[in-house]
Amino acid sequence: MNLLVIGGGGREHAVIKSLKKNKTVEKIWCLPGNGGIAQDAECFPIKATDIEGIVAFAKEHKPDFAVVTPDDPLCLGLVDRLEEIGVPCFGPTKNAAILEGSKVFSKQLMEKYNIPTAKACVFTQPDAALSYLKTCDYPTVVKADGLALGKGAVIVNSFEEAKGAVEDMMVKKIFGESGSRVLIEEFLTGPEVSVLSFTDGNAVVPMVSSMDHKRAKDGDKGLNTGGMGTVAPNPYYTPEIADVCMKTIFLPTVRAMKEEGRTFKGCLYFGLMLTPKGPKVIEYNCRFGDPETQVVLPLLKSDLLTVMQACREGTLKEEEVEFEKGAACCVVLASDGYPQKYDTGYEITLPKTSEGEEIYIAGAKRDGEKLLTAGGRVLGAVAKAETLEKAVTRAYELAGRISFANAYMRRDIGKRALDALK
Repeated sequence: MNLLVIGGGGREHAVIKSLKKNKTVEKIWCLPGNGGIAQDAECFPIKATDIEGIVAFAKEHKPDFAVVTPDDPLCLGLVDRLEEIGVPCFGPTKNAAILEGSKVFSKQLMEKYNIPTAKACVFTQPDAALSYLKTCDYPTVVKADGLALGKGAVIVNSFEEAKGAVEDMMVKKIFGESGSRVLIEEFLTGPEVSVLSFTDGNAVVPMVSSMDHKRAKDGDKGLNTGGMGTVAPNPYYTPEIADVCMKTIFLPTVRAMKEEGRTFKGCLYFGLMLTPKGPKVIEYNCRFGDPETQVVLPLLKSDLLTVMQACREGTLKEEEVEFEKGAACCVVLASDGYPQKYDTGYEITLPKTSEGEEIYIAGAKRDGEKLLTAGGRVLGAVAKAETLEKAVTRAYELAGRISFANAYMRRDIGKRALDALK
């Protein structure tokens, strides 16, 4: 089989390496890919949001199956377009991807179908939002309605901070039209859990739970980033909580989408808060998380391509999707200064990896034989082991064998999870 993968980050590298395990896979094209992915797939510089360019490429190369991973092309309807020209896809259609594409839609869906979530109000005018904020308890959360590169939700601790967030989103339009509507949402407390799941629109198969580390600095300080590391499984996500989530969140969400005429097929990501009143949904994503994918897929024992095909065909309940019993840790090496100003173009030296180790490249480019840094998050050093403690130790040992001039990493990835296990 010849496959097409859309995207160009560490998540896509993890997906491609997992897909390559299927012996029927002969070739993988990745659009646009990156310098590291080029070792595992043939990359072409077509942006993930260039829908017409991707369709033209697919017409010419005729892939047997396509995997659309980033949120933007999913929300722009790439799956619909590829299916129209006869390319079967893993990923939701445009009318299902709205679950991530509009926080207002997802909030109204949860309220309509009694799926537990934070209380929220929707505003289309800045003045009305500011009037409401004067009556709020703090902290509270201000969210842009649309996609905002994972930065559209701001926790505010005072009216002044809230006012600034509303003005940034609705007046200055720092997220473009994504900030035309905002949600003002109650602040929830409790451990956060990420649960990626396979679904064919009827059955839901959760993957191993994970814990992300969004802040740039140790101790969860500094600015929010795309993610500085992950561990799996998340120790707060017990089998008892998993049962509650399946009954009150996972299945009700998939059934609600089907009821709305928006059958969701693909990877549905549940961002959860384990509150004192039970698990609640913070957010949905309509695709694999990044860098959660980098710790979840190495633990997948089943064949990824077979599971993806079952999601599209509606036969997921017939598949036995298995995961290893161990743990995995991903430590992100970033360019110092990320997520603000940073320099790129430094040569990356990669070590040989052992069994149970992976290096997933996110922001790098090729210059002849050299691999150079080309982004904020450069790569993820991933290791798995029979225990979380050993997986964390192995991941940091692997990270220590990787070098480039301005490499930066957090030194406490997994600490919260290990503390929870004590």
